[in-house]
Amino acid sequence: MVAAVTETHCPYCALQCGMGLTAVTGGGVEVVERAAFPVNKGALCGKGRTAPALLSSRVRLTEPLVRSHATGKLAPSTWEEALDRIARELSRTRAEHGADACGVFGGGGLTNEKAYALGKFARVALGTSQIDYNGRFCMSSAAAAGQRAFGLDRGLPFPLADIPRTGCVILVGSNLAETMPPALRYLTELRENGGTLIVVDPRRTRTAEQADLHLAPRPGTDLALALGLLHLVVAGGRTDEAFIEERTTGWEEARAAAMAHWPELVERITGVPVPQLRETVRMFCDAEAAMVLTARGPEQQSKGTDTVGAWINLCLATGRAGRPLSGYGCLTGQGNGQGGREHGQKADQLPGYRKLTDPAARAHVAEVWGVDPASLPGPGRSAYELLDALGGDVKTLLLMGSNPVVSAPRAAHVERRLRSLDFLAVADVVLSETAELADVVLPVTQWAEETGTVTNLEGRVLLRRRAVSAPDGVRSDLEVLHGLAARLGHGAKFPTDPREVFEELRRASAGGAADYSGISYERLREGEGEGVFWPCPRQGVGSEDPEGRETPEGGEGVHPGTPRLFLDRFATEDGRARFVPVVHRAAAEEPDAEYPVLLTTGRVLAQYQSGAQTRRVEELNTAAPGPFVEMHPRLAARLGVAEGEAVAVVSRRGRAVAPARVTSSIRSDTVFMPFHWAGEGRANSLTHPALDPVSRMPEFKVCAVRLEPAAPREGVRAAARPDPPVEG
Repeated sequence: MVAAVTETHCPYCALQCGMGLTAVTGGGVEVVERAAFPVNKGALCGKGRTAPALLSSRVRLTEPLVRSHATGKLAPSTWEEALDRIARELSRTRAEHGADACGVFGGGGLTNEKAYALGKFARVALGTSQIDYNGRFCMSSAAAAGQRAFGLDRGLPFPLADIPRTGCVILVGSNLAETMPPALRYLTELRENGGTLIVVDPRRTRTAEQADLHLAPRPGTDLALALGLLHLVVAGGRTDEAFIEERTTGWEEARAAAMAHWPELVERITGVPVPQLRETVRMFCDAEAAMVLTARGPEQQSKGTDTVGAWINLCLATGRAGRPLSGYGCLTGQGNGQGGREHGQKADQLPGYRKLTDPAARAHVAEVWGVDPASLPGPGRSAYELLDALGGDVKTLLLMGSNPVVSAPRAAHVERRLRSLDFLAVADVVLSETAELADVVLPVTQWAEETGTVTNLEGRVLLRRRAVSAPDGVRSDLEVLHGLAARLGHGAKFPTDPREVFEELRRASAGGAADYSGISYERLREGEGEGVFWPCPRQGVGSEDPEGRETPEGGEGVHPGTPRLFLDRFATEDGRARFVPVVHRAAAEEPDAEYPVLLTTGRVLAQYQSGAQTRRVEELNTAAPGPFVEMHPRLAARLGVAEGEAVAVVSRRGRAVAPARVTSSIRSDTVFMPFHWAGEGRANSLTHPALDPVSRMPEFKVCAVRLEPAAPREGVRAAARPDPPVEG
């Protein structure tokens, strides 16, 4: 007898790799290959293969916890007691301080249904404007730049399958080999097909080792690099004047800004030699088609929107946008980072990627919700600004699917703000470092225990299917929101069935930029479960088909979805892409005599985001047991630090201690720390909260630090570098 297989998707990154789950003897499930799913074709990284370990009751929450007034400690509770206490505190806060004293903080890993319901809960059940989510820390700068240039933000405006078919890819600030291992094959296939790969990263990562050309700029100078490349494009007569004339606006201003960044100046700013700048332009412009893909490197900066905008300008000036096999794309990070920013848990948005300040958008969504448009609050604070306001204007916080004690910049300060709240409620799968601070902790279902949709980095809407039952005592986030809303007098507006929520989301998104109205659960189950690309309106009139052709006027039937955007026009009012003039500026904090070294942060292969889940998987902890400080041998020699020796990294915001990892693959003026760990090795104790003025993205990727030898402390591992886990 062949065991039944439930087709679903990995709970981690934005690839949303297809996988199968099947029951094993003695209980539980194991992962099996799902070769037909086009994104990963069966391949999985170590995190995906070991994901079922998180379903064990040994590592996750299985009953509500309530902090005792008598002892001050968390203790098991009933669901009724826990929900009653949260609702009572929310009601008290609203009565004493107003609705905006209640805050809501979401996550980029929540399904579309949960992100939608959370935004609706904040605005309808609480009436608060104070809602944002941790996706603000991930791809918000790229989203803002895409909106400015194209009128629409979708991580990739083309399928991943187009990447091997282009001629050249510039990959900026991404280490796909460790952050999205199954996606590395697209770059491998690109080179096998005769294409070229240019990687921009201050470290020679496993991804950079695959490149035909590796540029290693000083952290925080990606903007100058992009401007310098555009200068060379103009000076070399490599612009596409016909494309610029026919499909763009604003070129003269953008060109003038770029021409102020001549090659020798850019070399002094970035450290990238002029010959490498010229070779980059040659490789990019000689290719018949080309792409620029960015990730957190250029985006997590206080000038991230302008930085991404400069790379978009490079694409537009060379005619590498809005054409087959060419364009700009963002490699979205979190599991539902794309869908999570489309349906209302951002401070300034309503479902369907509608603007909260647009009267027509407010009227449409209010009608779906059955409320007066005037009752909907306006935009609130962005993620870091909301966290910074805790204990001040914001007295009570409901948090779902996030761990800011580890993931937020200036993390020690954020931890203090969380502790200063009158009341904190957390819904999570595990007892994260943030949940440990809560007054009430609610155990909720996770990926394999619930059905719901997610949207991957391509804009491909997918259906995750429930494969196993949750442990007794665990409820879904939708049930949590329903239970709280019922206690606040709005229970009927918050269904618990994810399909019912999705049907409402379809209506709320209809006509919006991210239109899901033509997508249904039934449709997502069809066609090998390959998903449907948004926008996908209910009818196909005047919309693009998968190859960018327009459906004839009067056309009826099922819209095919839109794998490729912008082939006929951009999503602006006039259909033209917009050049935005930008100029280089320094990071918020540059090195000086007291703090002479640059710190940059990122991920490692075996851990994910704040590590709250992956640090509970034995195989992953064996592969990546703790934090480290990566530094160049010359820097290590100046400090007198040996491999594995504990090092203190100190910034103006805090101190972290971790063992040294000495390697020539990093710039000698820069150190790198992964951000997955709490405690003494917490990298975000050091990072800078300076915000991009447009996206409100904090400057995670660059700050000034000093390094000091440190005596080993309890909990600091000084083991040699382990071998990486084998990839499937």
